[in-house]
Amino acid sequence: MKRIDCFIPFESDSQVAVTVANLNSENEVSKVVPMDSVTFKSTATMRKIAFLAEAPFIMIYTKTTDLSFGKFALERFLAVAEDASAAMVYSDHFNETGGERSFAPVIDCQFGALRDDFDFGSVMVFRASAFKEAVSRMDEDYEYAGLYDLRLKVSQKGSLTHINEYLYYEIETDTRKSGEKIFDYVNPKNRAVQIEMEKACTRHLKDIGGYLEPEFNDVSFEDGDFEYEASVVIPCKNRVRTIGDAISSALSQKTTFKYNVIVVDDNSTDGTVEIIKSFLADPKLVYIAQDTTYHAIGGNWNAALHHPKCGRFAIQLDSDDVYSDENTVQKFVDAFHSQKCAMVVGTYRITNFHMETLPPGVIDHREWTPENGRNNTLRINGLGAPRAFYVPMLRGINFPTTKYGEDYAVGLRVSREYQIGRIYDVVYNCRRWDDNSDNALDIEKVNANNLYKDRLRTWELLARIQVNKKKQKNS
Repeated sequence: MKRIDCFIPFESDSQVAVTVANLNSENEVSKVVPMDSVTFKSTATMRKIAFLAEAPFIMIYTKTTDLSFGKFALERFLAVAEDASAAMVYSDHFNETGGERSFAPVIDCQFGALRDDFDFGSVMVFRASAFKEAVSRMDEDYEYAGLYDLRLKVSQKGSLTHINEYLYYEIETDTRKSGEKIFDYVNPKNRAVQIEMEKACTRHLKDIGGYLEPEFNDVSFEDGDFEYEASVVIPCKNRVRTIGDAISSALSQKTTFKYNVIVVDDNSTDGTVEIIKSFLADPKLVYIAQDTTYHAIGGNWNAALHHPKCGRFAIQLDSDDVYSDENTVQKFVDAFHSQKCAMVVGTYRITNFHMETLPPGVIDHREWTPENGRNNTLRINGLGAPRAFYVPMLRGINFPTTKYGEDYAVGLRVSREYQIGRIYDVVYNCRRWDDNSDNALDIEKVNANNLYKDRLRTWELLARIQVNKKKQKNS
């Protein structure tokens, strides 16, 4: 008996011809079913696949380009699925771009890997019984989030297993640098998609006990004795081309209260220190020179937070970027008091080095709603910028000592207990240029970054499940 039915997106006969021929040549393939590419990831398509599937396994191919397998690779998918009793298996693969072939490894799917853009590769092999059981529990009709909803429901009852082997070949059509791809999920053009993804994820969190009601701890702004009401925090390392702009932007703020600017330099060697010192005549500037132990961005933030001159509120300014005008610090402090929150996230504009707007333009993170922002943060891949924190609260949490994801880790932890406020005016210009740390990462570094953020989500999700269990026990 042939053990797998294959479902592929259809645009035209010529588009599917090679893939259909390749799949039909495989010994294990029972049938190949092309389905409308426009609605391929919808709930309706998932239901139709469940109805049409007759073999023990279902393969879904998500791309419209040609697909081919290595020798006995499809058999390998099925063997691992059987041996591991997996509900779904996926694998590493090869990308072909312009005639060049490259390795395309993917990462393990963790309990908290709730990103709707998690990269499983384009081939997903499901145990048919698990697929159909998940479909039977679908009670929402999604236009875009059907496949996402499916894999979340499948994961509730079975494992999603990563095969660390290169088993198939696909054509990669998205050749943008990593720094261009990172804003896809916040592009306003994708808002309808994001709303559906949020709804599917929220339902999943409720199903597994990780959903938090919109009930928050109160925050008082009377804790501690602070000389300054606010501090702009600028961590930096080797930013000789941009640090002067950042410091000037911070020092030029107009406020009704006393504030300062804390610049934490992490052993720069390119002339950054000399530029920082050129601003020391301004009494608002506090310069911290780190020792030679490992700090990264998180450690630099902690040095600022625990400095005796740190203000009651700490407001982010990356060393690449500038505030949009002289009122940003005032707006943040006003937002803390008016919204009674422990953290505030602003709105930014993406620009080039010359301050010209780049697509997708203004990023306002509308997913940060008072009702569901704390849950949606487990799905999205960032918090927005700039970020500001109530310092007495943050001193009890601290940043992890890492140079990637440190802000996300803190945002997750804060949102478990406290409301996160929002400013929807553009208060920040995020400058994209060749030296941005995330501009052009190779696939191994992208995978490492994603793996770390998924770990943060897993730890936070487990903590939230425990919070709910304790609450139920005490009720």
